[in-house]
Amino acid sequence: MRRALALAERGWARTRPNPMVGAVVVHDDEVVGEGWHAEYGGPHAEVVALEAAGERARGATLYVTLEPCNHHGRTPPCTDAVLRSGVARVVIATLDPNPVARGGIERLRAAGIEVTAGVEEDAARALNAAFFHRHEQDSTFVALKLAISLDGRLSARAGERTAITGPAANDAVQSLRAGFDAILIGAGTARADDPLLTARGTPQPRTPPLRVVLDSAASLDVSSRLVRTARDVPAAVFCTDRAPGDAVARLEAAGVRVQRVQERNGRVDAATVLKELYAQGVGAVLCEGGGEVAAELLSRGLAHRLHLFVAPRFLGAAGTPAFPLDVPPPGAWRLVRERVHGSDVELVYDRRKD
Repeated sequence: MRRALALAERGWARTRPNPMVGAVVVHDDEVVGEGWHAEYGGPHAEVVALEAAGERARGATLYVTLEPCNHHGRTPPCTDAVLRSGVARVVIATLDPNPVARGGIERLRAAGIEVTAGVEEDAARALNAAFFHRHEQDSTFVALKLAISLDGRLSARAGERTAITGPAANDAVQSLRAGFDAILIGAGTARADDPLLTARGTPQPRTPPLRVVLDSAASLDVSSRLVRTARDVPAAVFCTDRAPGDAVARLEAAGVRVQRVQERNGRVDAATVLKELYAQGVGAVLCEGGGEVAAELLSRGLAHRLHLFVAPRFLGAAGTPAFPLDVPPPGAWRLVRERVHGSDVELVYDRRKD
């Protein structure tokens, strides 16, 4: 199953909004076929693996990271291919939360195939966290990415751009962006960093993520890189009713989509923005700061995953803290993955269920 999970991850950024799925066919303790869902609308993992196995699939065991689908969508039901293959046993990591697609287990068992479910379930759910969140919570999945120093600083001084992580970690961020529907930052980060917020790594996303700025006064500079590229890569600004009409008009004239939302404590209400984005089809958002936005998402329970890129350096007391000392609260998060990118370390945390 771990091999199937590793294969599934190869579909990152290419299958959304569908889940990433991997499959392995084993006959007499030998892998005879394997596959993964490589592209939205393309063949599903089970079909690819079973076709690779051919006749050796008969009497074999199929390991798959998600319950085989049992409905006609862009492709026929995977259960049809499983039944035709002649496999004797199917081992599934986790059930499908999508009510339209589920039912595969019942159909396979009714046909006399032995089915085992729940193998490496936590890992399978973590792999497709946004997919499960969307179907189970009916809301946008929010991941928060921060690059921090060993002393927990975002920059050497407030309002100043500081390059913290190295090239390998920066490449990893590009790949991370590609798996999300939108990239979100606050106005302070937009001013300090003038980011482009595009996914420029490998793999390339099927569609570019929407670039979102929380900017109460609609003050984003029309000469910024984000605004200058708005006609090529979609960009949106969420402001409050206090934003001047001429500022809004300038951004809209440059191709930026501007939307007024309610405010909270004098700022754009992040929870309202997330609801608006979900209504517009945005199922997964990657927030890249800065500190004020990060603190709000964490303190209000709006973030579901943390990607902390930690660099082996200190920025000192004058630096900008990543978040207040009491945010996130102790015990609220669990470490689910560690990765090394050159001299930097990526720590991935998921919020514990209440």
